[in-house]
Amino acid sequence: MMVYARSLYGARDLLWSWTRRTIQGRYQQSALGWLWAVIQPAATVFIFSIIFTMVVPIDTGEIPYVVFSFAAVTPWTFLATSLTDMSTSLVQNMTLVTKIYFPREALPIAAMLARLMDFGIAAVLLLILVIWYQLPVLQPALLFLPLIILIQIILIIGIGLTAAALNVFFRDVQPLMTLGIQLWFYASPIIYPVTLVPEWLRPYYYLNPMAGIIQAYRNVLLFGAAPESHLLLSAGLSVGILAFGYWLFKRLEFQFADIV
Repeated sequence: MMVYARSLYGARDLLWSWTRRTIQGRYQQSALGWLWAVIQPAATVFIFSIIFTMVVPIDTGEIPYVVFSFAAVTPWTFLATSLTDMSTSLVQNMTLVTKIYFPREALPIAAMLARLMDFGIAAVLLLILVIWYQLPVLQPALLFLPLIILIQIILIIGIGLTAAALNVFFRDVQPLMTLGIQLWFYASPIIYPVTLVPEWLRPYYYLNPMAGIIQAYRNVLLFGAAPESHLLLSAGLSVGILAFGYWLFKRLEFQFADIV
């Protein structure tokens, strides 16, 4: 892993350049531009707020449902869009893959970094909602926020590298990724609180690393509390997934130019 990291660091100029190119290409001919980074999660939260406050009410305590759901939808959108882009990053740039030598993981990681900017933009809207509903903003627990984001990035890179590598050989990976993300959404505490999960099921429920990550976001941003111990489990699972994903990616890398 250290050897791979040094190689990637040596290609950091390409990584940042490709990230900028990805961002510019996404919004260059878009009328709304970066506003799409806000529109997508905001529209999702708007629909959820209507359904789960008027049709099938969900008790979120003193936290308004719109803020409760947006605090989870924002990081989930970051994960979902990153994995979708990362899974196709190699096959969509076959010219680079076949003709130029560089650490191939730079392409999927650049796709993730481009979505990180969207995540930051959407987070601004979350901050506005927190202030609008007069929730505490500056809390000591915010010091945990960079750690939570880092754990999520580790998880995304691990899954994204695996999907990108396998998609070169099996184009079924893309539709499977879409289906898997949809199922994963409902298996994560995004539209409902963890308290609705039966207590006997929670030890197994937290084997989903996004469960601990989303719960940590809510604790820090909405309740001003430190993350629960489940975040440690999410961190361990994320590191393991990254190690496997990076190993698989580098093991298959030498075949990419021949297959693509």
